[in-house]
Amino acid sequence: MAQATQEFGDWPLKRLMTEVCGSGHKSADDLTRAQATEAFKRILAGEPDPTTLGAFWLANRWKRNTAEELGAYVDVMCERVEYAEPDADPVDCGANYDGKGRSAILGVAAGAVAAAAGTPVVVHSGDRVPTQKQDAYKHVLDELGVRTELTPADSADMVDETGFGFYYQPAFNPAIDDLFDRRDMMGVRTFVNTIETLANPAGASTHLGSFYHLAFAKKVVDTFVASEFHDLDRVLMFQGMEGYDDVRPGYTKVAEWDAAGGSDGAGDGEGDAEAGSDGASFDDFEIETADYGMDLEEADLAVDDVAAESAAITEAVLAGERDGAFADAVAVNAALRIYAREDADSIEDGLTAAREAIDDGSALDVLEALRAF
Repeated sequence: MAQATQEFGDWPLKRLMTEVCGSGHKSADDLTRAQATEAFKRILAGEPDPTTLGAFWLANRWKRNTAEELGAYVDVMCERVEYAEPDADPVDCGANYDGKGRSAILGVAAGAVAAAAGTPVVVHSGDRVPTQKQDAYKHVLDELGVRTELTPADSADMVDETGFGFYYQPAFNPAIDDLFDRRDMMGVRTFVNTIETLANPAGASTHLGSFYHLAFAKKVVDTFVASEFHDLDRVLMFQGMEGYDDVRPGYTKVAEWDAAGGSDGAGDGEGDAEAGSDGASFDDFEIETADYGMDLEEADLAVDDVAAESAAITEAVLAGERDGAFADAVAVNAALRIYAREDADSIEDGLTAAREAIDDGSALDVLEALRAF
């Protein structure tokens, strides 16, 4: 068993399980920030016994993490991330790294359209990340002939040259990538699946992510506030298809947090509630695709081969060769990215800019620039 050491402190994972978080979902206590920080440092150093590590991850899952715990985990991770900030300030799109399996991935097309409209966009993912190990951003870009296994510096250059950038997890976040085998053996998602999407490798001031329930969106906002590393201006979270960052046909709930919107500004990095989801800086609204003349249902966006078909759809939509459900879905997702960066005052204005970028050929130009990069 790992013992308390001068290097780490007094809280090996087995002690945390016994005395703090391992007694069950009703009676378990939350970790302090110091305990969570020490725990994740031990994990990233490869110190815990695999059985103890699995038990700790599962205990965190059943008791549900607090924003303070997640903020500590995020900060330990970010100390090890290789950041490369482009000159542009892009929208950071943090979709679930373990991917989608039933519907098209629209974020590459939407990002290219937004970039063509003047909103730089960054996406990031790994390769077959546990537990789903399904198709993610990397696989669509691979199918399109765009380089993905880039250094972080090259990814930053990609943003500045094309308006769209891809950051590859093994290159910018190797400490998390090194946990692949342990995560794969778990068989269920852990808090690592949450925090890896919050790495923000381009140092963007706007984060766009997805959630299954509004309570999780609030927790992500509070995690960013609790983080001592991140200093974001805006966070938009929405109820994406398959938990990904693709707007649903029909009704989509969107949560919006603006650091300057609350009475206490962006907070002091210590989880000030008034600066987070309980303050005036947090609001939510709905996107109804029917309000924009879009007759969409989720079944309309279903595909069999997610990576290959998403790539084909991306190219056809950007070239103006495809209309209907997929073209509408790409446009509304691009509009949300444009709105997130405040390059449009509304989703409707963002839609106008997105459609113009497709119609005048500039969106296809972004794709060609990505292939040439």
